Amino acid sequence: MGRVTSNAPTSDRRSLLAGPIIPAIMRLSIPTVLVLVVQTSVGAAETYFVSFLGTDAVAGVTLVFPVLMLMQMMSNGGIGGGTAAAVARAIGAGRRDDADALVWHSVVIAWVFGILFTTLAFSLGSVLYRSMGGEGDALNAALTYSAVVFSGAVPIWVTALLSSALRGAGNPKVPAIVIISGTFILLPLSPALIFGWGPFPNMGVAGGGVAVVVYYLIAALALVSYLRSGRSTLRLRIVRLERRLFSEILGVGLLSAIGTIQVNLSVVFVTAAVGHFGIDALAGYGIASRLDYLQIPVIFGVGTAIVTMVGLNIGAGQVERARRVAWLGAALAFGFSAVVGIVATAWPWVWMRLFTGSFEVVAQGSLYLTTVAPFYPVVAFGLALYFASQGAKRVLLPVLAGTMRMVIAAFIGWATVEWMGADLPTLYAIVALSAIIYGILSTIAVYWPKWEKVELQGGRDREFRYATDGTSKNTSRIAG
Repeated sequence: MGRVTSNAPTSDRRSLLAGPIIPAIMRLSIPTVLVLVVQTSVGAAETYFVSFLGTDAVAGVTLVFPVLMLMQMMSNGGIGGGTAAAVARAIGAGRRDDADALVWHSVVIAWVFGILFTTLAFSLGSVLYRSMGGEGDALNAALTYSAVVFSGAVPIWVTALLSSALRGAGNPKVPAIVIISGTFILLPLSPALIFGWGPFPNMGVAGGGVAVVVYYLIAALALVSYLRSGRSTLRLRIVRLERRLFSEILGVGLLSAIGTIQVNLSVVFVTAAVGHFGIDALAGYGIASRLDYLQIPVIFGVGTAIVTMVGLNIGAGQVERARRVAWLGAALAFGFSAVVGIVATAWPWVWMRLFTGSFEVVAQGSLYLTTVAPFYPVVAFGLALYFASQGAKRVLLPVLAGTMRMVIAAFIGWATVEWMGADLPTLYAIVALSAIIYGILSTIAVYWPKWEKVELQGGRDREFRYATDGTSKNTSRIAG
């Protein structure tokens, strides 16, 4: 059991536990938003470089992209969310030794999941990419790129979980500096390895994968170095592994990882359903739905800030403030997506014409936006509350809300088109309905259950139970 240090807060911790909530959320979220914007831009730049190798190379990288995105979503938002929440709760409760120990436990978890993804990519990659339509030179490009990128799965996971631990400790700036600084290496290195500039070998599509691995390897080493130095209040040191600390991370992280899988399955099934209506409908949906993803950096940035603040306040026994953080953070996400949704609904052609001049494709994409975009803020509100539930270690019901959204949008939507011959407006109406149901269920999932915390401290097992109205009850008994 970790030594319990004083609960006397530093100025940063005091502001998160007692200061204005919205400025604190903004301060914590902005560095993460910048990181995600930069990473999205880097991904687009790499696709641009690969495009000079031809259509087969681009198709091959495209086949690998959904799998790579799944791993990054699981490592950052899934297991990473569990890591950030666990560290925040420990710091909020004054359990600094436990917070440090959680960093080492997250590294062990990163190695396990990294090796698992590497193994699966090498053993099942050919079958997976063939099932997604890969063949010939495109399949060869996919297998080459996949082999290189997933050989670096461990540093990708280590970077994600150490960044999450620092964000959970209220320090999003260092991960942002490390990851953004790394782009100044990746951007020139990627084309240099793809095309063989100067002393670098011409590696083709594999060069793009090598650049990605080098990028994450340097980022992981930089984060390890920082956490081992005296500059970080959160320390990485090898400690005895404990089941309770793995449970603190994985109790939230595994369920959250399931939530990321649900999101990806929904996209796959809806895309398959849209494909029944022809290439124009598919292209229109693809362009229009990019606006869905464009909101992710902001919502995820706000969400990680909510995780940290809810976790700290739950750890400190301030359940009323934790709930206020949840609702105010959700309101911020709602407001941002409401602006996007209103503009997209009123003028869908503005977005569509950025990517295509085809009248039919614009019309098909506009149909999606005018049907689904009005409910963007409902989804954003639900996602923000999901992050709040991670901080409170009460993530089961929000994940089930996501399951219901997937069942309605993906399975029912796809089945309605496939078996009942529904038209495209009906499919998009079903997707919109799933958003409404998701928002309602996510709200209930946060409002209805009790939030509670068990803290091991000073030889006593002290159990704090929080009712929905914010009242608390503290019972203690001699441990053992």
